[in-house]
Amino acid sequence: MKIVNLLILAVFSSFCVFAQDKTTELTVEVTADHPDWVYQRGENANFTIQVKEDGEPVEDVLVKYQIGLERMTPSVEDSVQLSAGVHQIDGGTLNEPGFLRCIATVERDGKVYRGLATAAFEPEAIEPTTTMPEDFEVFWDSLKMEAKKIPLNPNVRLLEDKSTEEVNAYEVSIQNIDGTLIYAAVAVPKKKGKYPGILMVPGAGVRPYNPDVSTAAKGFIVVKMGIHGIPVTMAQENYTELAKGDLYGYPTFNSNDRDKYYFKRVIIGCIRALDYLTSLPEYDGETLGVTGGSQGGALTIITAALDKRVKYLASYFPGLCDLTGPLHDRTGGWPHTLEKETPTPELIQTTRYYDVVNFAKLLTIPGMYTWGFNDETCPPTSISAAYNSITAPKDVFIIKEAGHAYFPQQRKIMNNWFQGKLKTSHYTSHIN
Repeated sequence: MKIVNLLILAVFSSFCVFAQDKTTELTVEVTADHPDWVYQRGENANFTIQVKEDGEPVEDVLVKYQIGLERMTPSVEDSVQLSAGVHQIDGGTLNEPGFLRCIATVERDGKVYRGLATAAFEPEAIEPTTTMPEDFEVFWDSLKMEAKKIPLNPNVRLLEDKSTEEVNAYEVSIQNIDGTLIYAAVAVPKKKGKYPGILMVPGAGVRPYNPDVSTAAKGFIVVKMGIHGIPVTMAQENYTELAKGDLYGYPTFNSNDRDKYYFKRVIIGCIRALDYLTSLPEYDGETLGVTGGSQGGALTIITAALDKRVKYLASYFPGLCDLTGPLHDRTGGWPHTLEKETPTPELIQTTRYYDVVNFAKLLTIPGMYTWGFNDETCPPTSISAAYNSITAPKDVFIIKEAGHAYFPQQRKIMNNWFQGKLKTSHYTSHIN
């Protein structure tokens, strides 16, 4: 695994200074003793726990800690009284490739403060637990053919309040399979010309979406799609009600049936969104990229694998990776279906058709990937299993301390790579 590692010490320092000015709450910091938190199998990882208040060590504080594989029953659970605000623990080792996590907690005045660090043991050697069904490509090809027969029938509404001097903003709906719709917030440069296209696919949740006029102003057509078949410009209270009601728990809807699973319509909807983008007269006809994080990181890889029009992808901490991990005594990826539901043969079989690992194997285009070792939603073991399955050109940017969140420098590096590739490809194709 080619790892570009950012320690982000300066970023954390600036956050800490701000926090010290505003609050006196405790911080629990956990670190591993290798600078990159990466180890060889059989090598011991030592974790250091520090408890601070206003940046100063806290003396005589009780710390509870646990050590074990991500999201699995801890192999060690203990506590220690910190005499000087710091303590080192022998975390042990792993004899198989994987991640070993130390979580430390301190309770004060009824509130729990928490920190963690995750040691990586030869992550480039992590292999997936899932397998690809024999008819995997046939299944998805047939759905794409079914969708092609459905007219897009785009319904386009100009969003005057979201438009700028440089960019027109729209809400668009198009027809999808199973009699459903796909809605998107679209941003198109006003200046006459031909532009590269970007499909932005969303993270999990139920929310509105604003057109990305800032990216469009750089010379891109940007389609930011929703997945739920509902308008993307409603008032927030509508999404809140749906998230608590009809769409609550949607990532596991019909997960025992590959033909009815919620993400079937979503994935084909991503292809339909590309159909719409590439139909626009402003599109340059050649340059197309897809990007997103978490659920969107998964949909990014899936869409790029299924649609050969896509030339580049940028995926942030993807979900839906190696879902069958729990059947092999290790974590699986979000939405952790096999942790939440009885692993029936039907459920296990369905996961195989939607597992990012199996789409990753089909990728042929360059991609940029990023995640953090401390991600508890999309565990790095599951992501590594998918990343290691990619044979296409790939680069990875690891922020070891990062959990399930975006960091400014992460976005900067990813956007520079992704948008730079699209711009270069667009320029080259139109010069030649």
